[in-house]
Amino acid sequence: MFNTVTIVGVGLISGSFSLALKERALAKKVIGVSRTEASAQKAIELGLIDEVLPLEEAVKQADLIYVAIPVDATIPVMQQIMDLITDKQIVADAGSTKHALCAAVADHPMRHRFVATHPMWGTEYSGPEAAVRNAFAGRSCVICEKEKSDAAAVAIIETIYRQLGMHLVYMDADSHDMHTAYISHISHITSFALANTVLEKEKEEDTIFDLAGGGFESTVRLAKSNPAMWVPIFKQNREHVLDVLNEHISQLRKFKACLEKENYAYLLELIEQANKIKRILK
Repeated sequence: MFNTVTIVGVGLISGSFSLALKERALAKKVIGVSRTEASAQKAIELGLIDEVLPLEEAVKQADLIYVAIPVDATIPVMQQIMDLITDKQIVADAGSTKHALCAAVADHPMRHRFVATHPMWGTEYSGPEAAVRNAFAGRSCVICEKEKSDAAAVAIIETIYRQLGMHLVYMDADSHDMHTAYISHISHITSFALANTVLEKEKEEDTIFDLAGGGFESTVRLAKSNPAMWVPIFKQNREHVLDVLNEHISQLRKFKACLEKENYAYLLELIEQANKIKRILK
């Protein structure tokens, strides 16, 4: 479909996206833009990209520019990109927050060539080595502010994500940020906090390694996530994350009160209520 795709950032999401395009013959050539030379060379070694170029050159050569970098860096980089593109190019991003970015480019004369997207997939790993084949199959992808993008540009991005096996969801940027606060951002905060709790109590890390089972490992897996990526997400989505965090703390207090007051009947009720999550998680 594309002669040349430029990925800005050569990590988990962009690398997996590039692999998917290559495997489905959706891009003849993929150019990478990377902050570090080491990541760029690794991405070439792994076959994620064919060439490394500075941002301006890479953008000018591309039919599609796909931005997948930390959300705080995305806004200034996106403004640079929008100043460089023509009406024949499409820009899409993969960021976990949408309101700040969409607001930042709202009045740009090339806003119509930008499609705001968030493929709802990720792991706790980062860098080119983290890229995964067939990563997006069976996952959801959110497209925000569809009406502010050219219909033809949206249709092309929709086709790509569908060919990658994704289910498309549409919403405004603020609704996206609220929902991701509930289903993604709070999960990471909880994981970080639990990891710190255990590390504080278990000074001898060997004990943790000896006793840690599948339940603990799956619960704190996200605590290995890159802080350089997650602090900007929490910062940009601060209000929604605080709302969710307050509700989460309220729920934790209920469990604490049950144990303090030995109210095991209500504890059972709380856990039975939690079991209803099975309706969502098969």
